[in-house]
Amino acid sequence: MFSIPLPFVTLVLAKRWGLSDARIQALAGGMTSAVWAVDDGEGRWVAKAVPAEVADEFAAGLEIAARLEQAGFAAGAPRPTLDGQITVSVGDWVLALLRRVEGTELTGETDDDLRLIGRTLGRAHRTLGTVPAGEGNWVGWDPGAQDLAVQPWVRPAVEAGIAGVERLGLASLTWGFVHGDPAPEAFLLDAATGRCGLIDWGAAQRAPLLHDLASAVMYVGGPEDAEPLIEAYCEVGVVSAAEIARGLWAALDYRQAGQAAYFARRIAGNDMTGIDDPAENYEGLEHARAYWFERAASLDLAFPDA
Repeated sequence: MFSIPLPFVTLVLAKRWGLSDARIQALAGGMTSAVWAVDDGEGRWVAKAVPAEVADEFAAGLEIAARLEQAGFAAGAPRPTLDGQITVSVGDWVLALLRRVEGTELTGETDDDLRLIGRTLGRAHRTLGTVPAGEGNWVGWDPGAQDLAVQPWVRPAVEAGIAGVERLGLASLTWGFVHGDPAPEAFLLDAATGRCGLIDWGAAQRAPLLHDLASAVMYVGGPEDAEPLIEAYCEVGVVSAAEIARGLWAALDYRQAGQAAYFARRIAGNDMTGIDDPAENYEGLEHARAYWFERAASLDLAFPDA
């Protein structure tokens, strides 16, 4: 597991953002980042660090969060440094200071939560607008990557996920800027105002909007469990009901192919970022395996056993 010493974070925040008297406390991060709560007496912020190899993607996502906040959507926009930068290189890391979005994390366990997730995701997409359709594999999983050999079913699953979305006709889908990983805990409901925000835009990218909807559906158990979420998203009107009906399962297959490729890469590289036990990587891969082995009959596929 990677880490940055708290005194070093304190020094960078003081030097680059002028926060010499801020109170800083480490928070639990995710599998791709480390985070700290920052209070400078005038506002509350979150310092977030990601590996330097994803610096460009991280900065692009922060720019999208800034666009959303300029439009009145709570998204955790970056606070520029004293010289106007939104990220700072810190050795093998890139650090940003983000506006803290107040609220309680949603769980996706109630119909109210599901509807709020769907509406909020749809509002974000509508605020950002659509863009011309792109081509190819939008996330960039390489079906020929050596990492996919960690278990014999992984490569065929990734190939099937890519083939499925390509059969949809990528140019026929509605494209825009997607969050990339809209899990329930990224949605924060401020009970005092009724305002729901969506944070953690560091994985944002240009892609079919169905990619975000499929991701949200994946996190709450699949299309059947996610019906209130899907209906609420559809009501916003950015993506038509016909496109959702035609493409959601293929987008979900592709998202689960991405899960398989992601955890295979972590296992192959012994990547412990954000975890304490390598078993957590295998647990993530097992969730993807369970999905694909259940889907095999529907897709007329036969995967090698794990």
